[in-house]
Amino acid sequence: MKAPIIDPLQGDFPEVIEEYLEHGIMKCIAFNRRGTLLAAGCSDGTCVIWDFETRGVAKELRDKDCACAITSVCWSRYGHHILVSAADKSLILWNVVSGEKIARTTLHQTPLQARLHPGSSHPSLCLACPISSAPMIVDLNTGFTGILPVSVSEGGPTSRPKFSDGSPGFTPTAACFNKYGDLVYLGNSKGEILIIDYKHIQIRGEIRGVVPIPGGAVIKNIVFSRDGRYLLTNSNDRTIRIYENLLPLKDALRAVDELTETISELDWVEKLKAVGSKCLVLSREFQDSITRVHWKAPCFSGDGEWVIGGSASKGEHKIYTWDKAGRLVKILEGPKEALVDLAWHPLHPIVVSVSLTGLVYIWAKDYTENWSAFAPDFKELEENEEYVEREDEFDMMPETEKVKESDVNEDDEVDIVTVEKDSAFSDSDMSQEELCCLPAIPSPDAPEQQDKCAGSSSKLLDSGSPLSEEGIQNGHATNHEPSPIEGNVPV
Repeated sequence: MKAPIIDPLQGDFPEVIEEYLEHGIMKCIAFNRRGTLLAAGCSDGTCVIWDFETRGVAKELRDKDCACAITSVCWSRYGHHILVSAADKSLILWNVVSGEKIARTTLHQTPLQARLHPGSSHPSLCLACPISSAPMIVDLNTGFTGILPVSVSEGGPTSRPKFSDGSPGFTPTAACFNKYGDLVYLGNSKGEILIIDYKHIQIRGEIRGVVPIPGGAVIKNIVFSRDGRYLLTNSNDRTIRIYENLLPLKDALRAVDELTETISELDWVEKLKAVGSKCLVLSREFQDSITRVHWKAPCFSGDGEWVIGGSASKGEHKIYTWDKAGRLVKILEGPKEALVDLAWHPLHPIVVSVSLTGLVYIWAKDYTENWSAFAPDFKELEENEEYVEREDEFDMMPETEKVKESDVNEDDEVDIVTVEKDSAFSDSDMSQEELCCLPAIPSPDAPEQQDKCAGSSSKLLDSGSPLSEEGIQNGHATNHEPSPIEGNVPV
């Protein structure tokens, strides 16, 4: 590797497969904002919601009109809604608690990815990236779609290429909202990041900035870190790039407008590049210079301190972990199954990966018991030792000094109502109730289902692949060792 592997003890990141989840053939995954629920889209059109603490199925969302594979799942900001895109060209918005379908829209092309607007508690706008057309803004309430530009022309502000028959051309592109959803960042086939004001799609100046990628490689993935300060791109040149976001997190569009007004002497294209250079700056590049592997589903850790990317090679389940300084810290090797999707837990050092066979693997840190951490004077012994007590060690001693009086005023009222803000969710709106858990679905004992291996199950991996079908309970995890999530990871 180009970068040396540093001491793994220096970082808090996943190391081993703790267990796996099974429910049909799962294709894509997404955590809610608190990491308490995990949504997974299946090949039969079902969206399964797992309670990540108990590892049981809490809800199944199924549309009778959709029997095609789910291509992406996305939670709303406060977890009350889930947006599902499917191979039958549909976008479906679900109410998570009631399980009711709120809206359904059919596009002209299959959406590979769909993301809800991050700034609304009751989202109706989403960003869809179809397989054979430009990304678009979709209003789920009205069905209106607005096509986003995918390139900048020398002859004018924007252009959309066309096929020989006159229909709009396309290049599969990636796009995402910024943290508060006032701008869209789009990566195209020319190796450019376009900064777009999507609210003015029909206006001449909808592209506000352009950031060229070194080498002009096609951009396959683009995603912001959780705090919105860094942008990640994955390109066809087998390189993951990290850009620092120079715009303010709030009112980013206004800041772009101010930058545009200060630059007036350049032509249109050069002006867009000048604005883009003041919006994003290249920070780090990650690649495997030896194997030259392509990357799959790269993303940030919950705190933005780590970057992970899955190997896109067939027949291997490898996850590379880097720190923000660009050093490779860990290579996780799983079963001989291709990796399809990745997600890092918002709070804990836990990574969830999806294999080509439809299993969801849970990677966690390999914790070891350290009793001296709880009692500094505790001494660990390698073997039994004979203890010789002191002569007066257990004698009854008279009280020689009074216990110091406490400085706490017992008459003061204790505030048990005020909720302190968590630093990880400092942008939370305390007036909005967030959905963190769902009641689990009871699973009746059905021996005939167990014999057919039907239903949902999850078991602890001993060797990297499922070994036994004994003791499977529908929708629950089978774990034969203490779970680091329950026992050792601080909440």
